[in-house]
This record gives sequence, structure tokens and C-alpha cells, in this order.
Amino acid sequence: MSRSILIADDHPLFRQAIAMAAAKVAPDARLLEAGTLARAAEAAAAGDDLALILLDLKMPGASGYSGVALLHAERPGVPILVISSAEGAEVAREARAFGAVGFIGKGRDLGEIEDAIARALAGQRLAERGDPEVEAVAETVAGLTPTQLKVLLGLLEGRLNKQIAHDLGITEATVKAHVTAILKKLDVRNRTQAVLAARALGLGVKH
Repeated sequence: MSRSILIADDHPLFRQAIAMAAAKVAPDARLLEAGTLARAAEAAAAGDDLALILLDLKMPGASGYSGVALLHAERPGVPILVISSAEGAEVAREARAFGAVGFIGKGRDLGEIEDAIARALAGQRLAERGDPEVEAVAETVAGLTPTQLKVLLGLLEGRLNKQIAHDLGITEATVKAHVTAILKKLDVRNRTQAVLAARALGLGVKH
């Protein structure tokens, strides 16, 4: 049975290094590469045999943990391993809350990265759970659809409904419907509260 691994990172040399690690762990896998979040989302949506996503948080088009949340929404059944220069237990916990199976720093040696890839492919989780209240909200955000997440990111950028509609190629009425659904899922009453809830979880912060 064929399988593929998506490597999403904007640095070609690091993508090459991770590709070598992935090829060693899973020599049978087809390796896909993406240098932007948009390209990664396209590859994730199209890859029917996708077995694993290796993701950098600092991707063009990503804000905070939006890359994790968006790719998890696109392919909720595919494990996401975050490999990033961002450090700290909090980053690892939050990445996991948004749908990643784990986090490993880019500064780790190749053997540790290979081990993390192998464990992620095996369906193991690499990060410990953190604050249950924060994780509950993060998991709600992780449960938004890909379009709802894109609308939420538009809200974070302060864009109007008609601007978001133009960006996504949908009607303004559809955007309003998505906003209503987002507010209901986040259990907040207006756009400002939705933005604050998302920002509190890192969606509006560069990492």
C-alpha cells in the first residue's frame, strides 16, 4: 500500500534534511514538499495516501498555530508532527492542542528527529497535555472546517466580510454564515470576542 509524507517548511535546505530523515524512517513513502502554508494545504487536501505531515510553524501564510489548525482541518485523520525553531513546553502543548501529535525543535540531532518521525508514523503522541481549559478551547478551534479557519484568520487580520469573501471566492452571505458558525462553536457573542479567543491561543501571534 502506497503512502506519502508531506514536508512543509519554507527553507529548502531544511526541507532536504527532513526529507533525508523521513526517507530513512519510511523508505517506501513518497515525499511531498511545500514552501508555503497555501501549498501545504493544497497538497494535504489532494494526497489521498497521506500518512504524515511534518510542519514548521514559521511558514509564509501562517500565523501562530494556524498552520497546524488548518492542516488538521484539511486532514483530521493524518498525524502532524511540528518541527520548528520555536522552543518551550508551552509551544509543544499548544501545537498538540491544535491537532499536532507532537513537537520537536529543529535544534535536535538527526537521530532524535528520525525517532520522532517514526513515532508519529506509528500513531504515537509525543507531547504531554497542558492546561485542560486552554486545550478545550484550542480543540474547538481545531474542530473548525478549513473554510471557517480561513474566515477566522481573516477576522484576525481585521478584514471586512466582503474582503474575506473576495479572498476566498465565496459570497458575503456565506462569510456571514461561517462567522455565525464560528461564534457558536467558540461560544462567544461577537467578532471581537472571537478574535480575542483566537489570539489568546496564539493564532494571531507569529512564532
